[in-house]
Amino acid sequence: MAQLENQIQSDIKAAMIAKDAVALTSIRAIKAAILLAKTSEGGAKESLEDEEVIKIIGKLVKQRKESAAIYSQQNREDLAQNELAEAKVMEKYLPKSLSEEEVEAAVKEIIAQIGASSMADMGKVMGVATKKLAGAADGRVISTIVKRLLS
Repeated sequence: MAQLENQIQSDIKAAMIAKDAVALTSIRAIKAAILLAKTSEGGAKESLEDEEVIKIIGKLVKQRKESAAIYSQQNREDLAQNELAEAKVMEKYLPKSLSEEEVEAAVKEIIAQIGASSMADMGKVMGVATKKLAGAADGRVISTIVKRLLS
């Protein structure tokens, strides 16, 4: 079992003992998504790598934030606050997010390595950048910076 999976399992127990409903709901959602990922794709996997778990958690956080935005638009602040609280609990398992300046520096380095010079090279740059910055930066932010630097 991956180290992150073990951490999640022990955090579920800690949340139960502390009677922290928000943390318990959030961490159980992560565990459910991990179990789903293990059993999908044509067969059961024994365990997932930490990188795969981080990707799953990133997706869950993004879903929570999008839901919160929709709830806010519909004047349902109670539901929006709950989604944001869950996202905050989940974010503690993700690597520290990079600032835009840090992402830009990493993208410039990738562009130099690949020798990209125009928008025609965007696919190559995005492929490398999303792998290198997985979990540390949002895909939309990476895409915006790559477009700006290549145009």
